[in-house]
Amino acid sequence: MCRSIKTLRPPYADDVTEDDVRAAALQYVRKISGFRSPAPHNAEAFERAVEEITRASEELLGALEVRGSR
Repeated sequence: MCRSIKTLRPPYADDVTEDDVRAAALQYVRKISGFRSPAPHNAEAFERAVEEITRASEELLGALEVRGSR
């Protein structure tokens, strides 16, 4: 779906920042909404979705256990 979103977990990525996770969330929201930049009346919902997906993604990455990484 979003080919430019990179895998953000080890061993594929080291030193993943909050900006990396937010950029992936932004790409995702842009793809599913069909908007690169939403109209003013949709901006709040768009930004809220980016923030919620960023938070959920950070929780997921923090909870994953990669076998053989210890």
